Amino acid sequence: MAKTVTVRLEDDVKHRLDCLADATHQSKSHLASEAICELVANYEWQIQEIKTAIKEAKAGDFASDEDVVALALKWNVSGKANAR
Repeated sequence: MAKTVTVRLEDDVKHRLDCLADATHQSKSHLASEAICELVANYEWQIQEIKTAIKEAKAGDFASDEDVVALALKWNVSGKANAR
């Protein structure tokens, strides 16, 4: 069941949302809901990846120096920024 949430937007963002709703023939509510769903999914993914990485780090699950060098050679990466 959908619930109502009130959000405050800066004037510029509100104007842009109005324009986007007009251009796409979609409601502001639909666009805002879609954006929030994508944001929540992205944050959930990031948090899970961080938790997984922390667990791996605590377990000592790291690439060896040799693995890193081999990968750098494979992709022709020197590890130094290219000077211009």
